[in-house]
Amino acid sequence: MKYLLHALLVSMLLAACSGAGTEADLIFTGGKIYTVEPDQPEVEAVAVKDGLILALGTLEALEEYRGKGTQVIDLKGRTMTPGFIESHAHLLGIGYNKLDVDLMYVKTYEELVEKVAEAAKEMAPGEWITGRGWHQDKWIQMPEQTVKGFQTHDALSAVTPDNPVYLAHASGHASFVNQKAMELAGITVLGSENRVQEVEGGEVIRDAQGNPTGVLVERASYLVSKLVPQDTPERMERALELALQELAEKGITSFHDAGSGQDVIDLLARFKAEGRLTARMYVMLTSRQPELLQEWYEKGPLIDEDHMLTVRSIKLNMDGALGPWGAWLLEDYTDKPGHRGHETMPINLVTEVAEKGLELGFQVCSHAIGDRTNREVLDRYEAAFAKFPEAKDHRFRIEHAQHLHVDDIDRFGAMGVIAAIQAIHLSSDRPWAIWRLGPKRIKDGAYVWQKLLQSGAVISNGTDAPVEPLDPIPSYFASVTRQTLAREPEEGFEPDQKMSRAEALKSYTLDGAYAEFEENFKGSLAVGKAADFTIFDQDLMTVADQDLLKTKVKMTVVGGKIVYAAAD
Repeated sequence: MKYLLHALLVSMLLAACSGAGTEADLIFTGGKIYTVEPDQPEVEAVAVKDGLILALGTLEALEEYRGKGTQVIDLKGRTMTPGFIESHAHLLGIGYNKLDVDLMYVKTYEELVEKVAEAAKEMAPGEWITGRGWHQDKWIQMPEQTVKGFQTHDALSAVTPDNPVYLAHASGHASFVNQKAMELAGITVLGSENRVQEVEGGEVIRDAQGNPTGVLVERASYLVSKLVPQDTPERMERALELALQELAEKGITSFHDAGSGQDVIDLLARFKAEGRLTARMYVMLTSRQPELLQEWYEKGPLIDEDHMLTVRSIKLNMDGALGPWGAWLLEDYTDKPGHRGHETMPINLVTEVAEKGLELGFQVCSHAIGDRTNREVLDRYEAAFAKFPEAKDHRFRIEHAQHLHVDDIDRFGAMGVIAAIQAIHLSSDRPWAIWRLGPKRIKDGAYVWQKLLQSGAVISNGTDAPVEPLDPIPSYFASVTRQTLAREPEEGFEPDQKMSRAEALKSYTLDGAYAEFEENFKGSLAVGKAADFTIFDQDLMTVADQDLLKTKVKMTVVGGKIVYAAAD
């Protein structure tokens, strides 16, 4: 309501100024301009003043706002949309991915070992080697020796005898470590003294003789990750700089940071004060730090009047990922009989945090990939809503909502729970996800975007970077084609669940804004809203499917300021 009144007030003021010599700072024209507003879906020009949209319509109508100081930006036939909103990713993870060993694009275990060996040449003995991005199901071939579907550490350890190594899985739900790291963590063969065996909510993968293979699933990763030296403030700042640069280059004007601590919030606040924050931030508090939640319960949400740094939501990590067989299922994995994954935090935490959120004004965003986790979270949300019926506009979310039981799909719309999806996961995961779930579960409830939309649910979109690259174009492509990035299969996986071009654009703009309570300030082009724009070299709404992935960002505008412009 606050933002609606703000928008109405701005509109009234602008209307009062109309024809009274109001001069625009910027006018964009000369291309396709999509507003994501149903009553005026396309316009010829947009005028901007003081970071807000002053007017929009025909170029002739906007001539009255052109003055001596107005900069007219010719789009040269390009396409402008509301600024793209990344609704679920990990901000510093994007920056650290550029500082650490990037394994996102390795195609074999041998290639992984080679990249780590190269990094080891630059390291002093005893110095940690860290990296992220490997995913065994995306390799073109597996090594000869595997255990439970994973590689073993022998080749990795052979090239890093003097350095501990910690390599996070692309999903963030497993890790791969070498012998040196396991020795430091006390992870040894079963039966030996001073051993570390199993971890609640996780697993140390072992071979038939009880030897650890170097793969740690879910919370078992903490056995080693806690030993990795903490970042210096300088390295953390550099990671943020690199992440913001990446956001600007990829056309992201707003960003939902899916789980951070006070150190990140403080750094973002400093960047904002110094004028270095080039994207709007919506931060979810990590539930992995109970003391952090308690502190914020006491002071309440931070809703920024400048719309640059808001903290009003809590992220719960309730199960694992499908790749490491960690997603919590109602029935056994098809390719791992007797195994159903597991919760990664006590499920009753959802009840506790949901009730606190409704009482104190915090949105709750629960990571849930498996159908069991989605059901458990929905059950607890529903009970909390019944206990606090006065909290009408809660906008609780389920992050990922990837694999649902058919009986739970309509509950999203009925309960007003947002499905915060990452369409690119279908492109990356669907070819092998069928091994995990089998054809029936895939068809009934995996990546069921149209079924969710038909339930009345709001879908926000994103990438989960650095799990996937931050680039929104592949995720938009997956939304409308349901193909892999190699454009397979021809008709797409379960094609009846494709989004339309308009639905996909809305999921990346207005619905992303709704998912952070900002739909009256941004997410579409209307008078009084933020002058946040993404400009592409192709028309996202009409370009052929086969050419969609060639689309490039040419300019990114946040609050009327150009934060990125392509060299040409």
